[in-house]
Amino acid sequence: MIAVYPGSFDPPTDGHLNIIRRAARLFEQVIVAVGYNPRKKTMFTPEQRVLMLRLATADLPNVEVDSFTGMLLVEYARRKNADVIVKGLRNSADFQNEFQQFNMNFRLSGGLDTVFLPADNGELFVSSTLVRDMIVRNSHKLGLFVPEEVAAFVEQHRDQ
Repeated sequence: MIAVYPGSFDPPTDGHLNIIRRAARLFEQVIVAVGYNPRKKTMFTPEQRVLMLRLATADLPNVEVDSFTGMLLVEYARRKNADVIVKGLRNSADFQNEFQQFNMNFRLSGGLDTVFLPADNGELFVSSTLVRDMIVRNSHKLGLFVPEEVAAFVEQHRDQ
């Protein structure tokens, strides 16, 4: 089975990587799909987010990192011949939002299922928003919340 794990990943966190690793154990192929909305302000370009994810998932042979823009997630998933969409959940608010998206995607796609993976207890509070705040405040403790490859990338590109 082919799974698509979509997100903005701005930047990728340990929580994202936990979901990717678990999905990689469950599915033959996992496509990590960096969504790009040109109307949304991001800290990192889509290319930078793809690169950070490729660095963080280099040891996972059945994980591909890609990006998409200008189409609905279900259209992208169809183009990739995906069998399921994977979503991570940290709390009930995530579930409410993701369940609405599941219903919309399911109807638009004619039956594409979503697999929900709950966050690991250690990742429940980690968010890209928290990490972006740490970057803006010049925190050097990013390694507590992001994969080491992402922390190194951010450090190398901090002043650019």
